[in-house]
Amino acid sequence: MPTTRNPQLNKNGELIHLLSPEGLSRDILTHILDTASNFVSVNDREVKKLPLLRGKSVFNLFFENSTRTRTTFDIAAKRLSADVFTLDIGRSSTAKGETLLDTIDNLSAMAADIFVVRHSESGAPYLIAKHVAPHVHVVNAGDGRHAHPTQGLLDAYTIRHYKKDFTNLRVAIVGDVLHSRVARSDIHALLALGCPEVRVVGPRTLVPSDLAHMGVRVFHNLEEGIRDCDVIIMLRLQNERMSGALLPSSQEYFKSFGLTPERLQLAKPDAIVMHPGPINRGVEISSAVADGPQSVILAQVTFGIAVRMAVMSIVAGNEA
Repeated sequence: MPTTRNPQLNKNGELIHLLSPEGLSRDILTHILDTASNFVSVNDREVKKLPLLRGKSVFNLFFENSTRTRTTFDIAAKRLSADVFTLDIGRSSTAKGETLLDTIDNLSAMAADIFVVRHSESGAPYLIAKHVAPHVHVVNAGDGRHAHPTQGLLDAYTIRHYKKDFTNLRVAIVGDVLHSRVARSDIHALLALGCPEVRVVGPRTLVPSDLAHMGVRVFHNLEEGIRDCDVIIMLRLQNERMSGALLPSSQEYFKSFGLTPERLQLAKPDAIVMHPGPINRGVEISSAVADGPQSVILAQVTFGIAVRMAVMSIVAGNEA
């Protein structure tokens, strides 16, 4: 039986959309990270511009609120010299009843080259990618609970920057995994890049029961879960995606799963602490850890610009 081609790749196996790290090879993921490393130094230049997307139009379509992701995509596209358009969804035709694909068709008629899409419905970027013309590219900036591929890639880049190699690392992802698209993208990216042990740590109500099949170890005790880890990725408590009483209170959550300096000592002495942001201080993580010497949270934001530059430059360089 013929196998279904990954919709993110063209017939030559090159990346034309970035929808999820799932199904992407180690070579493709490494190529994105290597390309990003070439862009990190752009931050230090007097003129922070490269001509790689000159003449291209990038449309930011954020159907869900975001500050950090939208801003870094905007900066990344402008540093590549693209023309950038951010749609005001609250005042757009979508708010007046226009379908998602009709919106895409109208923007495509305005000569869009890249759509950066954040949507509350899982699968929306896939739908758009299947719909657009072969020369148009789609980058998923977060869809429902499904994926947040550029966050997964910038997390992988950050880990590689500080730890150099994935093949001997023990990584713990801690918190509200149930509602986290970041956790899923981190897991797919890290395993594909050769990380031998990925742990998921959280209360039973916030950790899906089917995670073990992804090749991760599941812990419901923070102390056990982070012991001897090289990397700890703290997840934000996804209050806006919760339904029902999954937690007694944020204070109780912090007592059991909040990362404090005392708990951090259970990890390796040179362990790094990460968080996709925004941080809920005193809920997932104490300020002493978030602002401490092992925190690389602000570095993640900086690296995020370079990773998003890499993704857009790569997909725009490949045709279907």
